[in-house]
Amino acid sequence: MGTQYLFQEKQYLGRDATWISVRMILALFCFVAYYLNLEDLPSRQLFFIVGVGVIIVSIIMIYMVHYKTVVDGKYLILSGLWSSKLVKIDLYNIAKVELKPYSTFVFNNPVYNLHKNGKIRFYSGGKDAVYLTDKEGLTYIIGSHKAEGLAQAIMTAKKNLKSS
Repeated sequence: MGTQYLFQEKQYLGRDATWISVRMILALFCFVAYYLNLEDLPSRQLFFIVGVGVIIVSIIMIYMVHYKTVVDGKYLILSGLWSSKLVKIDLYNIAKVELKPYSTFVFNNPVYNLHKNGKIRFYSGGKDAVYLTDKEGLTYIIGSHKAEGLAQAIMTAKKNLKSS
């Protein structure tokens, strides 16, 4: 029997619609160049191989888990891709939980445990994010497709910690 979590979500590396569009436009460019390049056979074949390679890599990335978010009673656990370090955030030390848009940019790069300007970012996709501020002033920004559910699970876990 598996453990019951308050919240669990897997973020996949290749499922962000913007980056899928970029990869498909690149593949389309390769196939158009393949079609228009009638004289030079080796470069024509190269464009076809690169176009097929882009599509294959894109399909593989759709099923590649970037990180998993779990809210488990006392901790928010973020486990990353293969060799990434497991990040455990103690919910007892969280002072403020906010739900905001992740960024105003159209293109956001996937990040895991990126420390910059007193903020730690986790993002694979989605428009919204949960901003957690701990008692020391450090901010964790966790991008999610289910940001409302994540924020609600964190608030529920914090209530359970206070009552026990």
